[in-house]
Amino acid sequence: MKYSVKVNEVKPKEGKESNIRGFATVVFGDSFKITNIAILENKDKEQLFVSMPRYRSNERDENGGTIYKDVCNPITAEFREELYGNILEAYQQEISKDAEKGTPAKSEQEMPEFSVTVTPYEREGSSIRGLARVYFDDSFIVNNVSVLQGKDKLFVAMPAYKTKQVDEQGKPIYQDVAYPVTKEFREKLYGQIINEYEKAKEQTQDQAQEKASQTPGRPQEREATPFR
Repeated sequence: MKYSVKVNEVKPKEGKESNIRGFATVVFGDSFKITNIAILENKDKEQLFVSMPRYRSNERDENGGTIYKDVCNPITAEFREELYGNILEAYQQEISKDAEKGTPAKSEQEMPEFSVTVTPYEREGSSIRGLARVYFDDSFIVNNVSVLQGKDKLFVAMPAYKTKQVDEQGKPIYQDVAYPVTKEFREKLYGQIINEYEKAKEQTQDQAQEKASQTPGRPQEREATPFR
């Protein structure tokens, strides 16, 4: 899978401890972008490691602490090693005086191959109609993609995080973590997500009807006119 990597160094503020050393952005082909990939330092082992963007789940660990989950991540060990290695290499180039700033690890540009799975999801009072996952070349997965019901039609919302900024109405502004870059790829990706949602919803309805038809009926006459 062809992709490019860009890294920005983060210098610690004076008087503040932080293990964040940089943030990376990965673009698959020239069509889909992953942001907020953190480059962290393990001070005990004195080594750098990569942390994918995460979200706060409703689950708790054994000690009652909040469990965080990756928004997106490599699927295979091979691609994880390759991607993380390129991110750390780009970081070293970024802080090196010998390398040109922002040099991509890979420069080939194309629309990435992908597949989509969607699970219908409906809850009273919620506009969410489905939860989707996007797989790139069977090597990278993007979770927390939502199918939402708008006023007139369904639309797709990519995973996002809450920023410290607010809009004119004082509501918090959210920033997408992973999203299509080009109009062409956005239309292709969102169109396939909606299509897969419609298929999954229809399949779920068919299964429910089949299950209902196979459920044996109870003797209505005996229940309606009980003998004592």
